[in-house]
Amino acid sequence: MTKGCGLLGYEPSYYTDTAQAKPDYPCLKGEVQADICIVGAGFTGLSAALHLAEQGYQVAVLEAERIGWGASGRNGGQVCQGHNMGHEELEKKLGKASADLLWQMSLESVDLVRALIAKHDIQCDLKQGVMHVAAKPAHNAHIKETVEYKNRVLNYDALKYVEPDEVSAMLGCERFGAGEYWTEGAHLHPLNYALGLAQAAEKAGVRFYENSRVSHYASHKTVEGSQVTVECEQGQVKAKYLLLACNGYLGNLEPRIASKIMPINNFILATEPLDDATCRRINRDDIAVADSRFVINYFKLSGDNRLLWGGGENYSSKFPKDIGNFVRPYMLEYYPELKDARIDYGWGGTLAITLNRMPHFDRVDDAIFVAQGYSGHGVALATLGGKLMAEAISGSAERFDLFAKVPTPSFPGGTLLRWPGLVAGMLFYSLRDRFF
Repeated sequence: MTKGCGLLGYEPSYYTDTAQAKPDYPCLKGEVQADICIVGAGFTGLSAALHLAEQGYQVAVLEAERIGWGASGRNGGQVCQGHNMGHEELEKKLGKASADLLWQMSLESVDLVRALIAKHDIQCDLKQGVMHVAAKPAHNAHIKETVEYKNRVLNYDALKYVEPDEVSAMLGCERFGAGEYWTEGAHLHPLNYALGLAQAAEKAGVRFYENSRVSHYASHKTVEGSQVTVECEQGQVKAKYLLLACNGYLGNLEPRIASKIMPINNFILATEPLDDATCRRINRDDIAVADSRFVINYFKLSGDNRLLWGGGENYSSKFPKDIGNFVRPYMLEYYPELKDARIDYGWGGTLAITLNRMPHFDRVDDAIFVAQGYSGHGVALATLGGKLMAEAISGSAERFDLFAKVPTPSFPGGTLLRWPGLVAGMLFYSLRDRFF
């Protein structure tokens, strides 16, 4: 079902078969000196590397696999404003000024993605518009209230409430309810976006090392300040600062932050290319869509008219054997007319969620920064997270520290017992999606 992989060393997917050409970067061997060492070459690490290099820092990026190999190169490609935690709740926790600034930074995150794509001429099928739709009529009122709040209180008029009849006309399906239409949201080919960031960072002087899994690191004080030594199998990096940008692939590298996130697996299929009439009927305005279920469905059209549909999760270390057929029933629930459409690709990826679904930014110590747990908002917020890390290192830490002030509770039981608790919770919400 899944076609061959267009890039060596990557898991097969539609994205890898349509990826831009990329160079092979060496494995780390011997000792390397740098101002900053970044672990992880997803959106966070790539953005941080690019912004730091543009300020003149010497940056070394260590990636256990390949550039964009993880969730950054496998996701639904939605680039949307806002946070998973409501503005009113953020205001209660942090005060109005801080909540307002977090809101403004969510708008900036989308603008930043667009600006980087334009500045570096990244070819990644960038398109306009994201809509969140009610999965059932009971969700319509909440969507309307959310839109009205952002229009009235936050003075944000690029968010539109869409009546259920109009949603049906836009998406060719009467199963959806009302819509929350982010007219300045966007969607893209995430792997090509990641590869474009890497190319820009390399031009700015960043040194990339692929297939260089970090085993451990140590931080200590020197006369000149802090120094971090980061160890791989065949080499080490010595740097003044360490940025952990591993997200769902952190593993046991840093136990002090591992309990803040839970890795989960999400899955996507890609159909064969569809004719123009079908595309127009099921997605009239060529936007990205996500529904209001706890375990969401999300979909968009690719640059070559395939329907990319995300649906279903699991919480184990293994993916389904046939991912395309695992996801297909979620698509057919809404578009049964696609029952004869060939499924050309099915793939999965591991992302990290937090308990409150807000990203977790923190300083492990003076020399070690972390940004992780984007909980489905990773394209925009991870790009911004990398920029905020760069700001913090260069002496303007206020915005990074504001995100760090958002309380991020640990999963009950830490890394040892978080999994059974998550599974029980997800099963409950899955049942609620279906029956209530």
